[in-house]
Amino acid sequence: MLYRLIKPFAVLIIKICFKKIYINNRNLLSNNGPFLLASNHPNSFLDAILLCILFKKPVYALTRGDAFKKKWAAKILHALHMLPVYREREGTENLHHNYKTFDKCLKILEQGGIILIFSEAFCVNEWHLRPIKKGTARLAAMAWEKNIPLQILPVGLNYSNFYKTGKIVHINFGSAIDQKNIINDPLEKGKLLNKITENIQQQLNKLVYKIDNGDTALLKKHFIQDAYFTKKILLFFPAIIGFVLHSPVYYPLAKFIYYKTKKTGHSDSIITALFFLTYPFFIALYTVVAYSLLNNWYGLLCIIILPFCAWCYTQFINPV
Repeated sequence: MLYRLIKPFAVLIIKICFKKIYINNRNLLSNNGPFLLASNHPNSFLDAILLCILFKKPVYALTRGDAFKKKWAAKILHALHMLPVYREREGTENLHHNYKTFDKCLKILEQGGIILIFSEAFCVNEWHLRPIKKGTARLAAMAWEKNIPLQILPVGLNYSNFYKTGKIVHINFGSAIDQKNIINDPLEKGKLLNKITENIQQQLNKLVYKIDNGDTALLKKHFIQDAYFTKKILLFFPAIIGFVLHSPVYYPLAKFIYYKTKKTGHSDSIITALFFLTYPFFIALYTVVAYSLLNNWYGLLCIIILPFCAWCYTQFINPV
C-alpha cells in the first residue's frame, strides 16, 4: 500500500530534480516478469528509486541489511518493497538471514515479479564498473532449479553528476539472459555461477560508461546536447523564479549534506530523499503566505507554479 501511495509523488520529484532520463529500450518497462534486474550501483538508493518508478510492475529491491536494524525502519523498508541482504561486513552472524530473503525473492519471481539486485554489491560514485559478485548468479540458479522462467536483465546506470540537481541519466538495458543462454549442457554448480557472472560482467561493461574523474570533455560528450534557443528563451523567466524561490532553502541544505556525507557516496540520494519528504511542506508554506498576502484563491496557484518553475530551472542549467 505505501509503495503505491508514494510512487506517483516520487515520479513528480524525479521529474523536478532530473533534467532528462534516457532509456535505450522503453518497451522493457511494461513487460511482464519474472525479471532479475542486475544493475551497477553508482548512486546509493537513488538507483533503486529510479528503477522502481520506471517499471509499471512493482520492483522489489535487495538492500543492505544494516538498514533494517531498527524495527520501525524495517517495517517502512518492507512496505517500500525493500528486502535485506547481509554481507560479511554487516556481521557473519547475520548471513543466515539471507536464506529468508532469497526464499521471499523466489516467491515473488514465481508470481512473475521483478527483483532488483546491485551486482557490484556496494556503491561508489564513479563512472566505472567494478567486478560483479556471484550473488546475482546464485539467485538466478536457485530460480532455475525451481523451473521459474526467470530472465536476468543487465542494467547500466550512468549519471551526468553525483552532486547537484538538473542531472541527466542514461539507463542502458542489455540483452535478457535466460536459462537457455547459459545451460546448453549440465554444468557443475561453481562453473554455472561463473558462467552467469561472466555473462553479466561482459554486458555491463558495454552498458556502463568509463569516464575518469575530472574528464569533463568526455562527460560533456556523453551527456550534453545543444538546447534549442527558443526553449532557452521560454524557460528563462520561470527558471529564474524557480531559482529565487527554492535556492534559499535547497542550496544551503544540499551543501551541508554534501559536506557531511561526501565520503559515503550517499549525498545525492539523501538530498533527493529530503527534498521528497519536505517539498509538500515547502509548497504548503508558500501557498499559505501567498494566499494571505493576496487574500484570494490566486494564492493557491503556488501548488502548480512552484513545481513548474523548479522543473524549468533543472531544464535550464548545465547537467555536468
